[in-house]
Amino acid sequence: MSNERVYNVLFLCTGNSARSIMAEAILEAEGRGRFRAFSAGSQPKGEVNPWALKTLEALGYRTTGFSSKSWDAFAAPGAPQMDFIFTVCDDAAGEACPVWIGHPATAHWGIEDPAAVEGSDVEKGRAFTLAAKYLKNRISAFAALPIASIDKLALETKLHEIGRLEGFSRPFEAR
Repeated sequence: MSNERVYNVLFLCTGNSARSIMAEAILEAEGRGRFRAFSAGSQPKGEVNPWALKTLEALGYRTTGFSSKSWDAFAAPGAPQMDFIFTVCDDAAGEACPVWIGHPATAHWGIEDPAAVEGSDVEKGRAFTLAAKYLKNRISAFAALPIASIDKLALETKLHEIGRLEGFSRPFEAR
Protein backbone atom coordinates (compact mmCIF):
# COMPACT_ATOMS: atom_id res chain seq x y z
CA MET A 1 0.00 0.00 0.00
CA SER A 2 1.34 3.39 -0.98
CA ASN A 3 1.78 6.20 1.51
CA GLU A 4 0.91 8.66 -1.23
CA ARG A 5 -2.00 10.96 -0.52
CA VAL A 6 -5.34 10.33 -2.24
CA TYR A 7 -6.56 13.45 -4.08
CA ASN A 8 -10.20 14.41 -4.58
CA VAL A 9 -11.07 15.52 -8.10
CA LEU A 10 -14.36 17.08 -9.23
CA PHE A 11 -15.37 17.22 -12.89
CA LEU A 12 -17.93 19.91 -13.73
CA CYS A 13 -20.27 20.26 -16.68
CA THR A 14 -23.52 22.15 -16.95
CA GLY A 15 -25.85 19.13 -17.17
CA ASN A 16 -23.67 16.51 -15.43
CA SER A 17 -25.05 13.84 -17.71
CA ALA A 18 -22.26 12.90 -20.16
CA ARG A 19 -18.70 14.33 -20.21
CA SER A 20 -18.33 14.86 -16.46
CA ILE A 21 -19.81 11.42 -15.74
CA MET A 22 -17.42 9.78 -18.22
CA ALA A 23 -14.48 11.68 -16.70
CA GLU A 24 -15.48 10.51 -13.22
CA ALA A 25 -15.59 6.87 -14.35
CA ILE A 26 -12.31 7.08 -16.27
CA LEU A 27 -10.33 8.72 -13.44
CA GLU A 28 -11.85 6.33 -10.93
CA ALA A 29 -10.37 3.43 -12.91
CA GLU A 30 -7.16 4.97 -14.25
CA GLY A 31 -6.23 6.71 -10.99
CA ARG A 32 -7.30 3.99 -8.59
CA GLY A 33 -5.57 4.41 -5.25
CA ARG A 34 -4.32 7.94 -6.05
CA PHE A 35 -7.55 9.80 -6.85
CA ARG A 36 -11.19 9.86 -5.78
CA ALA A 37 -13.35 11.14 -8.63
CA PHE A 38 -16.64 13.03 -8.45
CA SER A 39 -18.81 14.88 -10.95
CA ALA A 40 -21.52 17.53 -10.77
CA GLY A 41 -23.26 20.21 -12.79
CA SER A 42 -24.50 23.76 -12.48
CA GLN A 43 -27.87 22.76 -13.94
CA PRO A 44 -28.01 18.97 -13.63
CA LYS A 45 -30.30 17.17 -16.05
CA GLY A 46 -31.30 14.69 -13.36
CA GLU A 47 -30.30 11.62 -15.34
CA VAL A 48 -27.18 10.19 -16.92
CA ASN A 49 -27.11 10.15 -20.72
CA PRO A 50 -27.56 6.53 -21.91
CA TRP A 51 -24.89 7.05 -24.59
CA ALA A 52 -22.37 7.95 -21.87
CA LEU A 53 -23.12 4.67 -20.11
CA LYS A 54 -22.95 2.67 -23.38
CA THR A 55 -19.58 4.24 -24.14
CA LEU A 56 -18.21 3.55 -20.66
CA GLU A 57 -19.38 -0.05 -20.88
CA ALA A 58 -17.78 -0.53 -24.31
CA LEU A 59 -14.49 0.79 -22.91
CA GLY A 60 -14.62 -1.45 -19.83
CA TYR A 61 -15.42 1.20 -17.21
CA ARG A 62 -17.99 1.08 -14.42
CA THR A 63 -21.51 2.10 -15.49
CA THR A 64 -23.48 1.92 -12.24
CA GLY A 65 -23.90 4.27 -9.32
CA PHE A 66 -23.65 7.52 -11.26
CA SER A 67 -26.14 10.34 -10.86
CA SER A 68 -26.66 13.79 -12.29
CA LYS A 69 -26.32 16.17 -9.35
CA SER A 70 -25.77 19.83 -8.54
CA TRP A 71 -22.36 21.22 -7.81
CA ASP A 72 -23.91 22.77 -4.69
CA ALA A 73 -23.59 19.34 -3.06
CA PHE A 74 -19.79 19.76 -3.16
CA ALA A 75 -19.79 23.32 -1.79
CA ALA A 76 -21.92 22.45 1.24
CA PRO A 77 -20.58 21.88 4.75
CA GLY A 78 -19.47 18.28 5.20
CA ALA A 79 -18.74 17.76 1.50
CA PRO A 80 -15.40 16.22 0.56
CA GLN A 81 -12.74 18.90 0.13
CA MET A 82 -11.57 18.97 -3.48
CA ASP A 83 -7.94 19.16 -4.46
CA PHE A 84 -8.66 19.63 -8.17
CA ILE A 85 -11.67 20.88 -10.12
CA PHE A 86 -11.85 20.56 -13.90
CA THR A 87 -14.57 21.98 -16.12
CA VAL A 88 -15.14 19.80 -19.16
CA CYS A 89 -17.66 21.99 -20.97
CA ASP A 90 -17.37 25.57 -22.08
CA ASP A 91 -20.70 26.64 -20.54
CA ALA A 92 -19.72 25.51 -17.04
CA ALA A 93 -16.32 27.18 -17.41
CA GLY A 94 -18.02 30.52 -17.99
CA GLU A 95 -20.43 30.29 -15.06
CA ALA A 96 -19.94 31.71 -11.59
CA CYS A 97 -18.94 28.70 -9.53
CA PRO A 98 -19.50 28.24 -5.81
CA VAL A 99 -16.67 29.11 -3.47
CA TRP A 100 -14.74 25.88 -3.02
CA ILE A 101 -13.36 25.00 0.40
CA GLY A 102 -9.57 24.80 0.40
CA HIS A 103 -9.04 26.67 -2.88
CA PRO A 104 -8.45 23.65 -5.13
CA ALA A 105 -6.38 23.86 -8.29
CA THR A 106 -8.65 24.40 -11.29
CA ALA A 107 -8.39 24.14 -15.06
CA HIS A 108 -10.67 24.08 -18.07
CA TRP A 109 -10.53 20.88 -20.12
CA GLY A 110 -13.29 21.74 -22.61
CA ILE A 111 -14.45 19.02 -24.98
CA GLU A 112 -17.28 19.30 -27.50
CA ASP A 113 -20.59 18.02 -26.17
CA PRO A 114 -21.28 14.57 -27.63
CA ALA A 115 -24.89 14.80 -26.41
CA ALA A 116 -25.44 17.71 -28.80
CA VAL A 117 -24.72 15.53 -31.84
CA GLU A 118 -27.79 14.80 -33.89
CA GLY A 119 -27.95 12.08 -36.47
CA SER A 120 -27.70 8.34 -36.62
CA ASP A 121 -26.77 6.06 -33.76
CA VAL A 122 -23.40 5.57 -35.46
CA GLU A 123 -22.76 9.33 -35.44
CA LYS A 124 -23.82 9.64 -31.80
CA GLY A 125 -21.71 6.65 -30.80
CA ARG A 126 -18.71 8.11 -32.63
CA ALA A 127 -19.13 11.47 -30.83
CA PHE A 128 -19.26 9.82 -27.40
CA THR A 129 -16.31 7.55 -28.17
CA LEU A 130 -14.25 10.53 -29.31
CA ALA A 131 -15.16 12.54 -26.21
CA ALA A 132 -14.17 9.58 -24.02
CA LYS A 133 -10.86 9.29 -25.88
CA TYR A 134 -10.06 12.97 -25.30
CA LEU A 135 -11.04 12.68 -21.63
CA LYS A 136 -8.89 9.59 -21.16
CA ASN A 137 -5.90 11.34 -22.77
CA ARG A 138 -6.26 14.28 -20.38
CA ILE A 139 -6.81 12.06 -17.36
CA SER A 140 -3.80 9.89 -18.23
CA ALA A 141 -1.60 12.99 -18.54
CA PHE A 142 -2.97 14.29 -15.23
CA ALA A 143 -2.50 10.97 -13.41
CA ALA A 144 1.12 10.85 -14.60
CA LEU A 145 2.00 14.20 -12.99
CA PRO A 146 4.29 14.04 -9.94
CA ILE A 147 1.72 16.00 -7.91
CA ALA A 148 3.40 15.60 -4.52
CA SER A 149 6.77 16.85 -5.78
CA ILE A 150 5.83 19.70 -8.12
CA ASP A 151 5.37 23.31 -7.01
CA LYS A 152 1.93 24.91 -7.26
CA LEU A 153 2.72 27.23 -10.19
CA ALA A 154 4.28 24.45 -12.26
CA LEU A 155 1.34 22.18 -11.43
CA GLU A 156 -1.22 24.77 -12.52
CA THR A 157 0.72 25.36 -15.74
CA LYS A 158 0.67 21.62 -16.46
CA LEU A 159 -3.08 21.41 -15.70
CA HIS A 160 -3.80 24.18 -18.21
CA GLU A 161 -1.54 22.53 -20.81
CA ILE A 162 -3.50 19.30 -20.41
CA GLY A 163 -6.65 21.26 -21.27
CA ARG A 164 -5.10 22.12 -24.64
CA LEU A 165 -4.43 18.52 -25.65
CA GLU A 166 -6.05 17.19 -28.82
CA GLY A 167 -9.81 17.71 -28.87
CA PHE A 168 -10.09 20.96 -26.92
CA SER A 169 -13.33 22.74 -27.74
CA ARG A 170 -12.02 26.28 -27.95
CA PRO A 171 -8.72 28.07 -27.67
CA PHE A 172 -7.42 28.34 -24.15
CA GLU A 173 -8.33 31.56 -22.40
CA ALA A 174 -6.70 32.65 -19.18
CA ARG A 175 -9.21 32.72 -16.35
